[in-house]
Amino acid sequence: MRKVAVIGVGMTKFGKLIGQSIEELGVRAAWDAIKDAGINPKDIQIAYCGNVIVARDVIGQAILKDVGINQIPITRVEDACASGSCALREAWLAIMSGLYDIALALGVEKLTEQGPSPLSYKDRSIEAMVGFQPAGWWAMRAQKHMEKYGTTIEQLAKISVKNHANGCLNPRSQYQKKFTVDDVLQSPMVAEPLTLFQATPISDGGAAAILCSEEVAKKYTTKPIYIAASALTSGNFEQQGDLTINDLERRCSKQAYEMAGIGPEDLDFAEVHDCFTIAEIVRCENLGFCKPGEYTKALDEGRWDLGSAFPINPSGGLLSKGHPIGATGVAQICELVWHLRGEAGERQVANAKVALGHCSGGTVAGDNAACAVHILKR
Repeated sequence: MRKVAVIGVGMTKFGKLIGQSIEELGVRAAWDAIKDAGINPKDIQIAYCGNVIVARDVIGQAILKDVGINQIPITRVEDACASGSCALREAWLAIMSGLYDIALALGVEKLTEQGPSPLSYKDRSIEAMVGFQPAGWWAMRAQKHMEKYGTTIEQLAKISVKNHANGCLNPRSQYQKKFTVDDVLQSPMVAEPLTLFQATPISDGGAAAILCSEEVAKKYTTKPIYIAASALTSGNFEQQGDLTINDLERRCSKQAYEMAGIGPEDLDFAEVHDCFTIAEIVRCENLGFCKPGEYTKALDEGRWDLGSAFPINPSGGLLSKGHPIGATGVAQICELVWHLRGEAGERQVANAKVALGHCSGGTVAGDNAACAVHILKR
Protein backbone atom coordinates (compact mmCIF):
# COMPACT_ATOMS: atom_id res chain seq x y z
CA MET A 1 0.00 0.00 0.00
CA ARG A 2 1.61 3.25 -1.17
CA LYS A 3 1.48 6.61 0.56
CA VAL A 4 -0.67 9.12 -1.30
CA ALA A 5 -0.05 12.85 -1.30
CA VAL A 6 -2.10 15.88 -2.31
CA ILE A 7 0.16 18.23 -4.28
CA GLY A 8 -2.35 20.65 -5.75
CA VAL A 9 -5.78 22.06 -4.92
CA GLY A 10 -8.11 24.53 -6.57
CA MET A 11 -11.53 25.93 -5.78
CA THR A 12 -13.88 28.51 -7.23
CA LYS A 13 -15.79 30.95 -5.11
CA PHE A 14 -19.04 29.33 -3.99
CA GLY A 15 -22.35 31.12 -4.43
CA LYS A 16 -25.25 31.80 -6.75
CA LEU A 17 -23.07 32.15 -9.81
CA ILE A 18 -25.71 33.16 -12.31
CA GLY A 19 -24.57 32.94 -15.91
CA GLN A 20 -21.57 30.72 -15.16
CA SER A 21 -21.96 27.19 -16.53
CA ILE A 22 -21.07 24.01 -14.70
CA GLU A 23 -18.37 23.43 -17.32
CA GLU A 24 -16.80 26.81 -16.59
CA LEU A 25 -16.75 26.14 -12.85
CA GLY A 26 -15.19 22.72 -13.30
CA VAL A 27 -12.53 23.97 -15.71
CA ARG A 28 -11.55 26.80 -13.38
CA ALA A 29 -11.20 24.52 -10.35
CA ALA A 30 -9.25 21.88 -12.30
CA TRP A 31 -6.86 24.43 -13.80
CA ASP A 32 -6.21 26.03 -10.42
CA ALA A 33 -5.34 22.62 -8.94
CA ILE A 34 -3.09 21.75 -11.89
CA LYS A 35 -1.24 25.07 -11.64
CA ASP A 36 -0.95 24.67 -7.86
CA ALA A 37 0.60 21.22 -8.36
CA GLY A 38 2.97 22.46 -11.06
CA ILE A 39 2.10 19.62 -13.42
CA ASN A 40 0.96 19.38 -17.04
CA PRO A 41 -2.64 18.29 -17.68
CA LYS A 42 -1.26 15.42 -19.75
CA ASP A 43 0.48 14.09 -16.60
CA ILE A 44 -2.92 13.14 -15.13
CA GLN A 45 -3.58 9.44 -15.68
CA ILE A 46 -7.09 9.03 -14.22
CA ALA A 47 -9.87 11.35 -13.06
CA TYR A 48 -13.07 11.22 -11.01
CA CYS A 49 -15.82 13.83 -10.98
CA GLY A 50 -18.24 14.17 -8.05
CA ASN A 51 -21.61 15.49 -9.21
CA VAL A 52 -25.23 15.06 -8.14
CA ILE A 53 -27.28 17.17 -10.55
CA VAL A 54 -26.36 15.94 -14.02
CA ALA A 55 -26.51 19.15 -16.02
CA ARG A 56 -25.41 17.05 -18.98
CA ASP A 57 -24.23 13.50 -19.47
CA VAL A 58 -20.53 12.54 -19.11
CA ILE A 59 -19.95 15.76 -17.19
CA GLY A 60 -16.37 14.84 -16.25
CA GLN A 61 -15.33 14.35 -19.87
CA ALA A 62 -17.17 17.52 -20.92
CA ILE A 63 -15.22 19.58 -18.39
CA LEU A 64 -11.81 17.99 -18.73
CA LYS A 65 -11.69 18.17 -22.53
CA ASP A 66 -11.40 21.94 -22.09
CA VAL A 67 -8.48 21.40 -19.73
CA GLY A 68 -6.65 19.29 -22.29
CA ILE A 69 -7.31 16.01 -20.50
CA ASN A 70 -8.48 13.14 -22.68
CA GLN A 71 -7.80 9.50 -23.53
CA ILE A 72 -7.75 8.52 -19.84
CA PRO A 73 -10.33 6.88 -17.55
CA ILE A 74 -12.82 9.55 -16.41
CA THR A 75 -15.66 8.52 -14.10
CA ARG A 76 -18.56 10.47 -12.63
CA VAL A 77 -19.25 9.67 -8.95
CA GLU A 78 -22.62 10.26 -7.28
CA ASP A 79 -23.25 9.64 -3.58
CA ALA A 80 -25.45 12.59 -2.59
CA CYS A 81 -23.61 15.06 -0.32
CA ALA A 82 -20.65 12.68 -0.09
CA SER A 83 -20.09 12.69 -3.88
CA GLY A 84 -16.96 14.86 -3.84
CA SER A 85 -15.49 12.89 -0.93
CA CYS A 86 -16.13 9.66 -2.82
CA ALA A 87 -14.46 11.05 -5.95
CA LEU A 88 -11.42 11.84 -3.82
CA ARG A 89 -11.45 8.37 -2.29
CA GLU A 90 -11.55 6.75 -5.73
CA ALA A 91 -8.54 8.83 -6.79
CA TRP A 92 -6.78 7.83 -3.57
CA LEU A 93 -7.49 4.14 -4.23
CA ALA A 94 -6.15 4.43 -7.78
CA ILE A 95 -2.83 5.82 -6.53
CA MET A 96 -2.60 3.72 -3.37
CA SER A 97 -3.06 0.50 -5.38
CA GLY A 98 -0.10 1.26 -7.63
CA LEU A 99 -2.15 1.27 -10.84
CA TYR A 100 -1.65 5.01 -11.39
CA ASP A 101 0.79 7.68 -10.25
CA ILE A 102 -1.17 10.93 -10.70
CA ALA A 103 -4.93 11.37 -10.37
CA LEU A 104 -7.45 14.21 -10.37
CA ALA A 105 -10.43 14.42 -8.03
CA LEU A 106 -12.96 17.00 -9.17
CA GLY A 107 -16.26 18.05 -7.62
CA VAL A 108 -18.68 20.41 -9.34
CA GLU A 109 -22.30 21.45 -9.06
CA LYS A 110 -24.74 23.96 -10.49
CA LEU A 111 -27.74 24.15 -8.16
CA THR A 112 -29.10 27.52 -9.27
CA GLU A 113 -30.83 27.72 -12.65
CA GLN A 114 -31.50 23.98 -12.42
CA GLY A 115 -35.10 23.59 -11.29
CA PRO A 116 -36.21 21.26 -8.43
CA SER A 117 -33.85 20.44 -5.58
CA PRO A 118 -32.00 17.11 -5.85
CA LEU A 119 -32.97 16.48 -2.25
CA SER A 120 -36.68 16.30 -3.05
CA TYR A 121 -37.68 12.65 -3.05
CA LYS A 122 -40.13 11.81 -5.85
CA ASP A 123 -39.79 8.06 -6.11
CA ARG A 124 -41.61 5.31 -4.22
CA SER A 125 -39.14 5.17 -1.35
CA ILE A 126 -40.22 5.30 2.29
CA GLU A 127 -38.87 8.86 2.47
CA ALA A 128 -41.03 9.99 -0.46
CA MET A 129 -44.18 8.39 0.88
CA VAL A 130 -43.93 10.17 4.23
CA GLY A 131 -43.07 13.55 2.69
CA PHE A 132 -39.43 13.56 3.77
CA GLN A 133 -37.38 16.74 3.50
CA PRO A 134 -33.89 17.26 4.99
CA ALA A 135 -34.94 20.26 7.08
CA GLY A 136 -37.66 18.25 8.79
CA TRP A 137 -35.34 15.31 9.39
CA TRP A 138 -32.75 17.52 11.07
CA ALA A 139 -35.41 19.43 12.99
CA MET A 140 -36.49 16.15 14.59
CA ARG A 141 -32.88 15.48 15.55
CA ALA A 142 -32.61 18.95 17.04
CA GLN A 143 -35.76 18.43 19.11
CA LYS A 144 -34.45 15.10 20.38
CA HIS A 145 -31.07 16.60 21.30
CA MET A 146 -32.80 19.44 23.14
CA GLU A 147 -34.99 17.00 25.01
CA LYS A 148 -32.15 14.63 25.93
CA TYR A 149 -29.32 17.04 26.69
CA GLY A 150 -30.96 20.40 27.33
CA THR A 151 -29.57 22.01 24.18
CA THR A 152 -31.10 25.46 23.69
CA ILE A 153 -32.16 27.36 20.59
CA GLU A 154 -29.53 29.97 21.50
CA GLN A 155 -26.81 27.30 21.36
CA LEU A 156 -28.03 26.14 17.97
CA ALA A 157 -27.84 29.75 16.77
CA LYS A 158 -24.29 30.14 18.11
CA ILE A 159 -23.05 27.56 15.58
CA SER A 160 -24.36 29.71 12.75
CA VAL A 161 -22.79 32.78 14.35
CA LYS A 162 -19.43 30.99 14.66
CA ASN A 163 -19.38 29.64 11.14
CA HIS A 164 -20.50 32.87 9.50
CA ALA A 165 -17.76 34.72 11.38
CA ASN A 166 -15.24 32.24 9.98
CA GLY A 167 -16.73 32.65 6.51
CA CYS A 168 -16.00 36.37 6.65
CA LEU A 169 -12.30 35.44 6.56
CA ASN A 170 -12.70 33.14 3.54
CA PRO A 171 -12.64 34.91 0.15
CA ARG A 172 -14.28 31.88 -1.51
CA SER A 173 -17.19 31.77 0.94
CA GLN A 174 -20.70 32.35 -0.40
CA TYR A 175 -21.65 34.55 2.54
CA GLN A 176 -19.23 36.95 4.19
CA LYS A 177 -21.45 38.56 6.77
CA LYS A 178 -21.49 38.31 10.55
CA PHE A 179 -24.67 37.47 12.41
CA THR A 180 -25.74 37.72 16.03
CA VAL A 181 -27.72 35.09 17.89
CA ASP A 182 -30.80 37.31 17.58
CA ASP A 183 -30.26 37.64 13.82
CA VAL A 184 -30.23 33.87 13.47
CA LEU A 185 -33.25 33.26 15.68
CA GLN A 186 -35.29 36.01 14.03
CA SER A 187 -34.68 34.71 10.51
CA PRO A 188 -37.67 32.87 8.95
CA MET A 189 -38.59 29.52 10.48
CA VAL A 190 -37.88 26.55 8.20
CA ALA A 191 -38.68 23.59 10.46
CA GLU A 192 -39.06 24.06 14.21
CA PRO A 193 -36.59 24.86 15.79
CA LEU A 194 -34.37 25.47 12.72
CA THR A 195 -34.48 28.93 11.13
CA LEU A 196 -33.24 30.02 7.70
CA PHE A 197 -29.79 31.09 8.92
CA GLN A 198 -29.32 27.61 10.43
CA ALA A 199 -29.56 25.92 7.03
CA THR A 200 -27.06 25.61 4.23
CA PRO A 201 -27.80 27.77 1.16
CA ILE A 202 -28.27 26.76 -2.48
CA SER A 203 -24.86 27.04 -4.12
CA ASP A 204 -22.83 26.67 -7.32
CA GLY A 205 -19.12 25.92 -7.41
CA GLY A 206 -16.25 23.60 -8.16
CA ALA A 207 -13.22 22.19 -6.35
CA ALA A 208 -10.34 19.95 -7.40
CA ALA A 209 -7.35 18.12 -5.97
CA ILE A 210 -4.30 16.50 -7.58
CA LEU A 211 -3.19 13.27 -5.89
CA CYS A 212 -0.01 11.33 -6.53
CA SER A 213 2.33 8.75 -5.05
CA GLU A 214 4.95 9.75 -2.50
CA GLU A 215 7.72 9.26 -5.05
CA VAL A 216 6.07 11.54 -7.59
CA ALA A 217 5.24 14.15 -4.95
CA LYS A 218 8.94 14.65 -4.19
CA LYS A 219 9.48 15.77 -7.79
CA TYR A 220 6.94 18.57 -7.57
CA THR A 221 6.81 19.93 -4.03
CA THR A 222 8.61 20.25 -0.74
CA LYS A 223 5.25 20.53 1.05
CA PRO A 224 3.28 17.38 0.22
CA ILE A 225 0.17 16.78 2.33
CA TYR A 226 -0.45 13.08 2.90
CA ILE A 227 -3.79 11.30 3.08
CA ALA A 228 -3.33 9.32 6.28
CA ALA A 229 -6.81 7.80 6.10
CA SER A 230 -9.71 7.50 3.70
CA ALA A 231 -12.78 5.73 5.09
CA LEU A 232 -16.18 5.25 3.50
CA THR A 233 -19.14 3.27 4.74
CA SER A 234 -22.90 2.97 4.33
CA GLY A 235 -25.71 2.91 6.86
CA ASN A 236 -27.20 -0.17 8.50
CA PHE A 237 -30.65 1.00 7.33
CA GLU A 238 -32.40 -0.03 10.51
CA GLN A 239 -34.79 2.18 12.42
CA GLN A 240 -32.77 4.13 14.97
CA GLY A 241 -33.95 4.37 18.55
CA ASP A 242 -31.98 7.53 19.31
CA LEU A 243 -31.84 10.31 16.72
CA THR A 244 -28.81 11.89 18.43
CA ILE A 245 -26.65 8.84 17.63
CA ASN A 246 -25.43 7.96 14.16
CA ASP A 247 -23.79 4.55 14.01
CA LEU A 248 -22.65 5.23 10.44
CA GLU A 249 -20.48 8.19 11.44
CA ARG A 250 -19.13 6.43 14.52
CA ARG A 251 -18.07 3.42 12.46
CA CYS A 252 -16.55 5.49 9.66
CA SER A 253 -14.52 7.73 11.96
CA LYS A 254 -13.31 4.71 13.93
CA GLN A 255 -12.03 3.17 10.70
CA ALA A 256 -10.28 6.43 9.78
CA TYR A 257 -8.63 6.84 13.19
CA GLU A 258 -7.37 3.26 13.10
CA MET A 259 -6.04 3.67 9.56
CA ALA A 260 -4.21 6.88 10.48
CA GLY A 261 -2.98 5.47 13.79
CA ILE A 262 -4.35 8.40 15.78
CA GLY A 263 -7.34 9.39 17.89
CA PRO A 264 -9.62 12.45 17.71
CA GLU A 265 -7.49 14.05 20.43
CA ASP A 266 -4.59 14.22 17.93
CA LEU A 267 -6.45 16.42 15.44
CA ASP A 268 -5.75 20.15 15.17
CA PHE A 269 -9.01 21.11 13.43
CA ALA A 270 -11.82 19.66 11.35
CA GLU A 271 -14.16 20.46 8.49
CA VAL A 272 -17.52 18.85 9.24
CA HIS A 273 -20.67 18.56 7.14
CA ASP A 274 -22.82 21.21 8.87
CA CYS A 275 -25.83 21.20 6.52
CA PHE A 276 -27.82 22.48 9.52
CA THR A 277 -26.62 23.79 12.87
CA ILE A 278 -27.78 20.64 14.66
CA ALA A 279 -25.79 18.55 12.16
CA GLU A 280 -22.54 20.06 13.43
CA ILE A 281 -23.47 19.17 17.00
CA VAL A 282 -24.57 15.59 16.36
CA ARG A 283 -21.79 14.81 13.91
CA CYS A 284 -18.97 16.20 16.05
CA GLU A 285 -20.23 14.13 18.98
CA ASN A 286 -20.41 11.01 16.80
CA LEU A 287 -16.94 11.71 15.37
CA GLY A 288 -15.58 11.55 18.92
CA PHE A 289 -14.58 15.19 19.37
CA CYS A 290 -16.40 15.21 22.69
CA LYS A 291 -18.79 13.03 24.65
CA PRO A 292 -22.47 12.93 23.65
CA GLY A 293 -24.30 15.97 24.94
CA GLU A 294 -21.13 17.99 25.63
CA TYR A 295 -20.65 19.81 22.32
CA THR A 296 -22.81 22.79 23.23
CA LYS A 297 -21.16 23.29 26.63
CA ALA A 298 -17.79 23.42 24.89
CA LEU A 299 -19.33 25.75 22.29
CA ASP A 300 -20.33 28.18 25.04
CA GLU A 301 -16.73 28.05 26.28
CA GLY A 302 -15.33 28.87 22.82
CA ARG A 303 -13.62 25.53 22.36
CA TRP A 304 -14.55 25.24 18.66
CA ASP A 305 -13.72 28.85 17.69
CA LEU A 306 -10.85 30.01 15.51
CA GLY A 307 -7.90 30.64 17.79
CA SER A 308 -8.94 27.84 20.14
CA ALA A 309 -7.21 24.48 20.54
CA PHE A 310 -9.59 22.75 18.11
CA PRO A 311 -11.49 24.92 15.59
CA ILE A 312 -14.45 23.37 13.77
CA ASN A 313 -15.20 24.58 10.23
CA PRO A 314 -12.64 27.38 9.92
CA SER A 315 -13.72 27.73 6.27
CA GLY A 316 -17.16 28.88 7.40
CA GLY A 317 -18.59 25.40 6.86
CA LEU A 318 -21.53 24.71 4.60
CA LEU A 319 -23.59 27.30 6.48
CA SER A 320 -21.41 30.19 5.29
CA LYS A 321 -19.10 28.82 2.60
CA GLY A 322 -22.02 27.21 0.74
CA HIS A 323 -22.91 23.71 -0.38
CA PRO A 324 -22.63 22.91 -4.11
CA ILE A 325 -23.27 19.28 -3.29
CA GLY A 326 -20.87 17.45 -5.61
CA ALA A 327 -18.05 19.91 -4.84
CA THR A 328 -18.33 20.05 -1.05
CA GLY A 329 -16.17 17.03 -0.18
CA VAL A 330 -13.30 18.12 -2.41
CA ALA A 331 -13.61 21.70 -1.14
CA GLN A 332 -13.08 20.38 2.39
CA ILE A 333 -9.82 18.79 1.22
CA CYS A 334 -8.74 22.12 -0.29
CA GLU A 335 -9.35 23.78 3.08
CA LEU A 336 -7.42 21.10 4.98
CA VAL A 337 -4.47 21.40 2.59
CA TRP A 338 -4.32 25.19 2.81
CA HIS A 339 -4.18 25.09 6.61
CA LEU A 340 -1.65 22.26 6.73
CA ARG A 341 0.57 24.21 4.33
CA GLY A 342 0.09 27.41 6.33
CA GLU A 343 -1.65 29.14 3.42
CA ALA A 344 -5.12 29.84 4.86
CA GLY A 345 -4.65 33.57 5.43
CA GLU A 346 -6.62 35.28 8.19
CA ARG A 347 -8.40 32.09 9.20
CA GLN A 348 -5.18 30.04 9.51
CA VAL A 349 -5.19 27.43 12.27
CA ALA A 350 -1.84 27.92 13.99
CA ASN A 351 0.74 25.16 13.51
CA ALA A 352 -1.80 22.73 12.05
CA LYS A 353 -0.34 19.27 11.44
CA VAL A 354 -3.29 16.86 11.36
CA ALA A 355 -6.85 17.55 10.20
CA LEU A 356 -10.08 15.72 9.42
CA GLY A 357 -12.72 16.20 6.73
CA HIS A 358 -16.19 14.64 7.03
CA CYS A 359 -19.14 14.36 4.64
CA SER A 360 -22.29 12.29 4.93
CA GLY A 361 -24.86 11.99 2.18
CA GLY A 362 -28.26 10.62 1.25
CA THR A 363 -30.99 8.99 3.28
CA VAL A 364 -32.28 5.42 3.10
CA ALA A 365 -34.81 4.02 5.58
CA GLY A 366 -34.17 6.86 8.02
CA ASP A 367 -30.38 6.42 7.99
CA ASN A 368 -27.61 8.25 6.14
CA ALA A 369 -26.64 6.35 3.02
CA ALA A 370 -22.95 7.23 2.91
CA CYS A 371 -20.29 8.67 5.19
CA ALA A 372 -16.74 9.57 4.20
CA VAL A 373 -13.96 10.61 6.58
CA HIS A 374 -10.50 11.71 5.45
CA ILE A 375 -7.52 12.50 7.66
CA LEU A 376 -4.66 14.53 6.24
CA LYS A 377 -1.20 15.09 7.71
CA ARG A 378 1.77 17.25 6.83
